Amino acid sequence: MTDLAPEGGIQDVPFTEALSQRYLSYALSTIVSRSLPDVRDGLKPVHRRLLYAMRELGLNPEQAFKKCARVVGDVIGRFHPHGDVAVYDALVRLAQEFAVRYPLVDGQGNFGNVDGDNAAAMRYTEARLTAVAAALLDGIDEDAVDFRPTYDGEDAEPVVLPARFPNLLANGASGIAVGMATSIPPHNIGEICRALRYLIKHPAAGIDKLVEFIPAPDFPTGGVLVEPPAGILEAYRTGRGSFRLRARWQVERQERGAWTAVVTEIPYQVQKSRLIERIAELMAARKLPFLADVRDESTDVVRIVLEPRSRALEPAALMEPLFRLTDLEVRISLNMNVLDGGITPKVMGLPDVLRAFLDHRHTVLVRRTRFRLEKIRKRLEILAGFLVVYLDLDEVIRIVREEDEPKPALMRRFDLTEVQAEAVLNMRLRQLRRLEEWAIRKEYDALSSERQELETLLADDGRRWTVIGEDLAELAKAYGPATPLGRRRTLIDAAPPAPAEPLPSPVEQEPITVIISEKGWVRTVKGHPEDTAAIRYKEGDRERFVVPAKSSDRLLLFASHGRFYTLACDRLPGGRGQGEPLRLMIDLPEGHEPVAVLVLQGDRRLLLASRSGRGFLVPEADVVAQTRSGKQVLNLADGDTAAVCAVVPPAADSVASVASNRKLLVFALGELPTMVRGRGVLLQRVRDGKLTDAIAFCRADGLSWRSGAGVRTERDLAPWTGKRAHTGSKAPRGFPPGNRFA
Repeated sequence: MTDLAPEGGIQDVPFTEALSQRYLSYALSTIVSRSLPDVRDGLKPVHRRLLYAMRELGLNPEQAFKKCARVVGDVIGRFHPHGDVAVYDALVRLAQEFAVRYPLVDGQGNFGNVDGDNAAAMRYTEARLTAVAAALLDGIDEDAVDFRPTYDGEDAEPVVLPARFPNLLANGASGIAVGMATSIPPHNIGEICRALRYLIKHPAAGIDKLVEFIPAPDFPTGGVLVEPPAGILEAYRTGRGSFRLRARWQVERQERGAWTAVVTEIPYQVQKSRLIERIAELMAARKLPFLADVRDESTDVVRIVLEPRSRALEPAALMEPLFRLTDLEVRISLNMNVLDGGITPKVMGLPDVLRAFLDHRHTVLVRRTRFRLEKIRKRLEILAGFLVVYLDLDEVIRIVREEDEPKPALMRRFDLTEVQAEAVLNMRLRQLRRLEEWAIRKEYDALSSERQELETLLADDGRRWTVIGEDLAELAKAYGPATPLGRRRTLIDAAPPAPAEPLPSPVEQEPITVIISEKGWVRTVKGHPEDTAAIRYKEGDRERFVVPAKSSDRLLLFASHGRFYTLACDRLPGGRGQGEPLRLMIDLPEGHEPVAVLVLQGDRRLLLASRSGRGFLVPEADVVAQTRSGKQVLNLADGDTAAVCAVVPPAADSVASVASNRKLLVFALGELPTMVRGRGVLLQRVRDGKLTDAIAFCRADGLSWRSGAGVRTERDLAPWTGKRAHTGSKAPRGFPPGNRFA
């Protein structure tokens, strides 16, 4: 039988080892080559290839437009075989003024709109670079950055752009990789430049000083940022957090005391058409009793008119329910997870991001200076040869006419180098004029002076930072607050005070108890009964979840396949019956069951984890589902299921996890990332078992769990304390046999 591979060509390796190695390679490729931006230029590879390909096509700001199909073809043909749709979508986003604070592509044609309409096909649209993109590419031909071979080795592409423009903070970035994500909102370039110049003069400046220059993000669609200053400061300090962003609105007074509320700016990344649809749905469901009508009167500017039912109503009373129930108010995540040096994923605070950009600009300046010096050296060598031969042109002409090998003869006669002799032989006859000799001497003197300045620049670190500061000053002037592009668009306002009296709810607020049985039947009973044992169930069924709530509340249901569902309590069946099946209310697939049920509050954090031990933190507001199909939040591998959904107390600083092998681990809460969606990171390494429970708690208060009819609190947690992803130690005697804290 003929072998299918040469001898030694097949290796026997354990399947799990081969699989893990390949998955690790895929994960690293996703992180480095696809999903995370480089801290130096703020670009992901597809965006970097797009800009470089457009430059290679000559699509500079002052040049004519070309079809986007040509650009996409060059990117996938020359630089990397991305999908054409993915490349075109990336190009379109770089041209959308409502998506990018400082557009990098100047688009001509239909590039979509804030309603969520798609751009026209790439064969119809045209594009070229903007001045901002040109600043990112400035100096790329001057050895400012390294290049690497493309996928087929026929071309080269830049590893990073020179980035005269601080793009990471100015335009922000977002992306989801394997086990990590990034979400960076855009900022104002004038404020960034002022912070960078201050950091040059005061390298040890801390976050407290830098936020005086960069007080908050600045979104392309405007809006009003109502996050407290302390929350903004902490987010910039750690590189993780979120910002509360509201639509900007105003009251328009009419005759006889009538008025309307007009929304003129909507939050970042909110589709206007879907926002209006949501308001209409709430009106149909009678959840906005104070709103009589909503009209979209937008043209090239946003104008959403909200008409109240009563002119006696205070405008704030009309708007507060809208902020609470719709995307007129959103939370924008901050997770500055970037590639440090193009290789290492790292969550950076604001000072680290600014310093990384300055270090990159310093490196670029040094490389460009050395490149220019080398060009000057070569040119001066040639000019020196010209000046020598101009002393005896007749002899040069004689040698050229009479010698069989004029180059060696010129080198011997005038003591020239090979480069100088070659340049002399390549001179045109018209350059032998006396006027040309004067021009050469003038150029020689100018280049000699420039060489001296550049050598001084390379030798003087302080002078280099001065040049970088002057460059930033020019950038700030070009995009200053007086310019349309540089004007701050997002208003920073104090957080709105809580209403003195709660707004009346369209649903009567009555205390109820929501009951979900083991077999998935849902119902409510009035009040909060102390003894739930008297509640009857169908034969063979029993209690699973009992949740005290109000009839006006909404419930969050977390299922074993990692999806969240939202249920309105006023729509749940009540009375004396057995209720209704849960699957009639939500699209819960067969084989999956609820893991946790809690009342939605909106301002908390949740701890999510799977049986395999992977998890993360997520803001409660980011898991609310708007449809019965739910919202996927915890991504799971095949065969894995969700295990934990726990509320994180405000004072929590630690996490405790326990596995079916009765191993308990306590580690710092700060070791867990905050994400909107993903698989997360490993909480606890479990051998011969699965993760069964995890909670967040305050270490000073101790770790508590149910013990018999009471509660036991363990304050000395040293035996179980370790780092995230450790295996933990044997749980203390008396720990519940079900390996759960509650």
